[in-house]
Amino acid sequence: MTPTANPQKLKVGAKGPAVLALQQRLTDLGYWNGKVDGKFGGTTQQAVFALQKAAGIGRDGTVGPKTQKALDAGVRPKAKSKAGSGYLVEINLKKQLLMFVKDGEVVATLNTSTGSNQHYEYEGQTYLADTPTGHFKVGRQIDGMRHGPLGDLYRPKYFNGGIAVHGSPSIPPYPASHGCARLSNAAINWIWATNKIPLKTKVWVYNA
Repeated sequence: MTPTANPQKLKVGAKGPAVLALQQRLTDLGYWNGKVDGKFGGTTQQAVFALQKAAGIGRDGTVGPKTQKALDAGVRPKAKSKAGSGYLVEINLKKQLLMFVKDGEVVATLNTSTGSNQHYEYEGQTYLADTPTGHFKVGRQIDGMRHGPLGDLYRPKYFNGGIAVHGSPSIPPYPASHGCARLSNAAINWIWATNKIPLKTKVWVYNA
């Protein structure tokens, strides 16, 4: 009797109907993964990271049995804000997720990478790479590349001094920034195109 082969994991580079179904399911659950085109690229991987974080499972960006189970179960993150809070962005530092929330309901979820909580040196001084918690508002933005002292920020939306939601080519599934909330360049382009974070948008940052 021939043993049954284990189903292949879906990962970056995969194509076809299974990927199309994955992308549609992620979209239905509110995990932004760009165009539903049957091609598993970096944007779909970011959405899988977000799902895995919400489900509390390993963050490898591939779809194996545990991730498929989370998809089938319809796992979605929960908002901290309640009905009547209006529209805001929530950044959950513990889960490393950025969520768009309307009246307590999560409408879209993105993978983010926030402050690493490691110390770094800049001009002879030592600083902690943290993302402070609290309630803030987007006060300024730059529609372009900001060449900051600690690195480039693509299309940043600042909500706490020099701390912004911005695009970056590197969004690992763990905290790695100097304090900003990094998103993929594709995600920040979508945010600008759809006006998801206009000026004065409330931003809640918490560790829960």
